[in-house]
Amino acid sequence: MRTTNGRGGLFSGTGLIVAGLTATLVALLFPIWSYADRSGTGVSVLNASTVTTQYGPLSALDRDFVTKVRLAGLWELPAGQQAQTKGSTLAVRTAGEHLVEGHTFLDARVRNVAARLALPLPNQPSDQQKAWLDTLTAAQGETYDREFANILRLAHGKVFSVVAQVRATTRNSLVRDLADDANTTVLDHIKVLEATGFVDYDAIARDAASASAPPLTNSPTPPTPLDDPGSPVPVTPSPTPSRPDPSPTYSLPPAANGPVDDG
Repeated sequence: MRTTNGRGGLFSGTGLIVAGLTATLVALLFPIWSYADRSGTGVSVLNASTVTTQYGPLSALDRDFVTKVRLAGLWELPAGQQAQTKGSTLAVRTAGEHLVEGHTFLDARVRNVAARLALPLPNQPSDQQKAWLDTLTAAQGETYDREFANILRLAHGKVFSVVAQVRATTRNSLVRDLADDANTTVLDHIKVLEATGFVDYDAIARDAASASAPPLTNSPTPPTPLDDPGSPVPVTPSPTPSRPDPSPTYSLPPAANGPVDDG
């Protein structure tokens, strides 16, 4: 009788242990199953917006970055050309030279990358960028110098953070290389703009404290290979009375016909 009760107790205890382990396993598995089964969350969102290319996966953030590099050149290159004639100090005119050189290089690079990835590119600055150019066109003398240094410095600071995010996360080799070039160029521009002596660091700090994540631009999923984006619409700022602009019509370099041969 004692032996029977012992066996019954042992059986009951083992059953409880097994039941407890089973319940624990079910509890652990259920959240994984239920999360993976939910559409529109986590990895499913990333996969839905990522396309496959021969250079590696191309995410929505990658495509947005390519668009932003092109947009930056569409207004910063004309702004740099303008600063070379309107700047009242050598430091401002030098910063303008760096903008022209840097964005001429980056525009050629982004056209090459976009051609390989079959991505469309914009040919005009955004409305905000046009407004910045209008502000610079209307300014004169030291007011122009301050507006130029601070508008461009704030813009480059925002782009710098985007470049870092893309460089850290992209799985596409072309986008990674473009981010490397953009990082070098943007950092150079930040330094020469700060060297003008007109940058308001308190305003930059306030802007950074109140800023939210920059919105994605309209960068659609690449379809079939596209035609060249063509020449951008030129920006024509008003010449300065004291420093007439010999060639007031600004435009980016002509579009490449196709991917550049890397040799």
